[in-house]
Amino acid sequence: MILRLSLLLILLLIIVPQSIQGSIFKTFSNTLSPKYPPYSFVFPLSGNVFPLGYYSVSLQIGNPPKDFTFDVDTGSDLTWVQCDAPCSGCTVRTELQYKPKSNTVPCSDSICSALHWPQKPECLNPKEQCDYEVEYADQGSSMGALVVDQFSLKLLDGSSFVPRLAFGCGYDQHFPSAHLPPATVGVLGLEKGKISILTQLVSARLTRNVFGHCLSSKGGGYLFFGDNVIPSTGVSWTTLVSPNNHYTTGPAELLYNGKATGLNGLKLIFDSGSTYTYFNRKTYQAIVNLIGNNLKGKPVKDVKDDKTLAICWKGAKPLKSVLEVKNLFKTLTINFKNGRTNSQLQIPPESYLIVSKTGNVCLGILNGSEVGLQDSNVIGDISMQGVMVIYDNEKQQLGWVSADCDKLPK
Repeated sequence: MILRLSLLLILLLIIVPQSIQGSIFKTFSNTLSPKYPPYSFVFPLSGNVFPLGYYSVSLQIGNPPKDFTFDVDTGSDLTWVQCDAPCSGCTVRTELQYKPKSNTVPCSDSICSALHWPQKPECLNPKEQCDYEVEYADQGSSMGALVVDQFSLKLLDGSSFVPRLAFGCGYDQHFPSAHLPPATVGVLGLEKGKISILTQLVSARLTRNVFGHCLSSKGGGYLFFGDNVIPSTGVSWTTLVSPNNHYTTGPAELLYNGKATGLNGLKLIFDSGSTYTYFNRKTYQAIVNLIGNNLKGKPVKDVKDDKTLAICWKGAKPLKSVLEVKNLFKTLTINFKNGRTNSQLQIPPESYLIVSKTGNVCLGILNGSEVGLQDSNVIGDISMQGVMVIYDNEKQQLGWVSADCDKLPK
């Protein structure tokens, strides 16, 4: 779910020229050892929370391999790239788009069923092609055919694999001018669905069903597949409770400055496709009140003419860094109750504040009900900075540990 775009997926079948045959899931059946390999992949990230609003990864696709930059999104399944098929409404230049080469996927392929699960694709003819449509709550959309091509992936030890993976080739984009997507060529979907790139790699027995990211507050960071880079100690864990593909945790309570707030039973979606953190109306208003009361008598004042975010404050002089006013704000803590034990995710001021272009400090926690989230609570990029976040689909748990996200793991 890319909340900078308010993503809502709707998947359809559309007829486009044909194709390949056979299941993508069988790609490695004759090439890999039957023993489950502990392979791990690490990818450098670019981007920041502000002013870009997203973190991206560069992946090589095709033969010869060509670089494509994707918005990293743990809130959606399908990976798709803007596609020169030709493309209507694409937001990047033609030379940056993916060029298909008679490699669309037939709707009879099992990967098409994975795309449309839990529904079944309506194949009037097995040779018809599997296609998708992604619709956004802000009236934007992307439509395209499912294709398969090779991805050039390097392992931690420097060796590489070139698996053939299925992804979307988006040939029809519609975005209102006020809600253009990030300046990337597509989206890397990392939810738990069968169509996700990670699930395909797991099905090909290339890696474990574990991944994570480390987002640097200075910009950049890294994404990893597999569990070899996860520290053996210091990681806090909580259970994933969502019956769907979202990475949902809870119930949890919210603390402010280490003290109970009375906000309990919160379920939270961890979504790297969301720039900021969102809480339901009641929780959001309580947080705003707590912060506002804490700031009384301190040298920052409300400012109304800065429209960067909903709430901003002005200091005695323009700010260059959140660290200049960090001591004026308090830490938010999400306390997860895991049976007899608790685990806590600390969200310090620098993980919920930004400094605007005019030098004001603004609250990076927003009212989810105003963007259609209703009762949902979403932990976005801003609150995951400086932390390795681990999505363990094998044990159905989510973990986190403080980390230096500026250095790639070895």
